Amino acid sequence: MASISLQNLIKRYGVGKAANQVIHGVSAEVADGEFIVIVGPSGCGKSTLLRMVAGLEEVTGGEIRIGDRVVNDLEPAERDIAMVFQNYALYPHMSVFENMAYGLKIAKVPAAEIRQRVDKAAAILEIGPFLQRKPRELSGGQRQRVAMGRAIVRQPQVFLFDEPLSNLDAKLRAQTRLEIQKLHRELGITSLFVTHDQVEAMTLAQRMMVMNNGVMEQFGTPEEVYNRPATTFVASFIGSPPMNLLKQAPDARPGTITGVRPEHLDIGPTGWALTVEAVELLGAERLVYGRWQHGGDEVVVLRTEESHAVPGLGQTIHVQPRPGKMHWFDAASGQRKDTP
Repeated sequence: MASISLQNLIKRYGVGKAANQVIHGVSAEVADGEFIVIVGPSGCGKSTLLRMVAGLEEVTGGEIRIGDRVVNDLEPAERDIAMVFQNYALYPHMSVFENMAYGLKIAKVPAAEIRQRVDKAAAILEIGPFLQRKPRELSGGQRQRVAMGRAIVRQPQVFLFDEPLSNLDAKLRAQTRLEIQKLHRELGITSLFVTHDQVEAMTLAQRMMVMNNGVMEQFGTPEEVYNRPATTFVASFIGSPPMNLLKQAPDARPGTITGVRPEHLDIGPTGWALTVEAVELLGAERLVYGRWQHGGDEVVVLRTEESHAVPGLGQTIHVQPRPGKMHWFDAASGQRKDTP
């Protein structure tokens, strides 16, 4: 296992005025054995960043260290990493055992050790009964476990996951998330996991890196990112529904955006006056959408429990932010402010 150090990483395609820079000076320190999730919308640079660590993309500027080695100029095979892709990348004509063992055979690992490593990985992933099957005989979730098994047998210093759950349905995604958590607890290998799914990010990460247009907006634990978003982008991207970001709140100062999460607004006898425009039923919860009565055009979203009375459309309600749950951001830069 090994730590990972990213120092002012830059990725640029092309040269001169026509160059397109897609990664803008990303720096981060990943501890040995840490599970880091890189999350952000499509096109934000998260997969490019992962591929730079893997050696599949050249580094334009900055430095990547894996353990005590600078790996910028090393080939992928020399970096002691194993990568799990979105599309499984299994050989269709090989059995599960042969797929998992192939890299070890190429590396001339003795047959007895190959059998031992494959059997151990298969036991961890509960795919032992499938070792003689071909990939076409497996479900999508089983194929993804084979792809993870192939990475495990390599015994790398670092695991790199590039949206490995994207091809699975919702139930299998949840199940496989649990398997990945279990896998990390058992193996403790340093891992970088790329996803656009905030649920995956929040449930898997020990720390998460939120990317936006090639910039690392925030790097912290899920709790830190959720409870103290560093920018309006993070506040709007993490959370479902996202944080209310209000320029027209009655107590907002000029140049300041007021932030409050829907679950931190309570209906009461006093507070912000809203006209109810819509109510969404979500099982045990409801989302209430209200528009300012003082003339603003923003919609405020609040989350209420099933036990609460449902306000009617067109009804006037008053909502109060809970103490200590307000956030403030500079309207020009989007950066977090400690006070309004």
